[in-house]
Amino acid sequence: MDKSIKPEIAEKIKQLEKKFKNSGQDLGSYLDGLLHDRYLTYWDYIHLDTLLSLQIPRTHFPDEEIFITYHQITELYFKLIIHEQKQIIDDKLQNAEFFTGKLDRINRYFRVLINSFDVMIKGMDKEQFLKYRMSLLPASGFQSVQFRMIEIYSTPLVHLVDSKKRSQFSEQDLLEDIYEHLYWKSGATDLETGEKTLTLKQFEYRYTPRMMRIANQVKQSTIYHKYLDLPEKERNNAQLIKALRTFDSNVNINWLLMHMGAAYRYLKKDKGQVLATGGTNWKSFLPPSFQSIQFFPNLWSAEEKENWGQQWVTHLFNTAK
Repeated sequence: MDKSIKPEIAEKIKQLEKKFKNSGQDLGSYLDGLLHDRYLTYWDYIHLDTLLSLQIPRTHFPDEEIFITYHQITELYFKLIIHEQKQIIDDKLQNAEFFTGKLDRINRYFRVLINSFDVMIKGMDKEQFLKYRMSLLPASGFQSVQFRMIEIYSTPLVHLVDSKKRSQFSEQDLLEDIYEHLYWKSGATDLETGEKTLTLKQFEYRYTPRMMRIANQVKQSTIYHKYLDLPEKERNNAQLIKALRTFDSNVNINWLLMHMGAAYRYLKKDKGQVLATGGTNWKSFLPPSFQSIQFFPNLWSAEEKENWGQQWVTHLFNTAK
């Protein structure tokens, strides 16, 4: 070997020869590919031009671009959250430190989302919103399947049943039966007729098979189950419990409160209310105290569950100031 080659480079070449030995091609072929490859650029790596071309407003109102861009950003954060959830579910170490580290990431993502929601609450012109929203019917943020996936990965379906019917079900019931009574379905059902809205019908048609597949995959290995399966010492780790409770309150209280603030700003009128896109019953669906969803009900006291999300009234009062 050429003596001008530094020893550390020679060692790396040996490692590469070993790596590619069984690939069907020798190292020289891979080096040829590297020689002819273009330098990577930032814009190619993140597909910047494609990314910036995905905002396609349906009206001429300038603030619609804010609306669509913010929702796309939200979905990207949801993707990151699911990425961390899957790592917790796949983990075999049963280690509280690993579990907590992933939850800290998830809570960081949700904190960014919650803190950024002022973009929706205060960052758009109300009159523009009330006009361009009519071009979005029957689409609704209700149809975010990634948010439903976050719920399914977090806790057994029985914890997501409509609060009025939850006591009728247990984890031993068929998932298909439980699924029919999940809390969010009542949010897109006509209160007078009991008929499902088109928004809900569209959503179920497209995503029910995927959601049921995931629910069956994690039937006994949601984040809730992974926590319960930890050795007692790991399960009682104070930092882990704090992270789980923070995650629960971020998703099932704070995130909903932000939506309540936006709904009251844009949809509340002096007399009556403006219906949400898709006909969702936002006043009876969004308040966290109404459905009282907890991913980890075993980590909350009876008093905490009883007062779940009661701060939404104070929040709305402060938002309206």
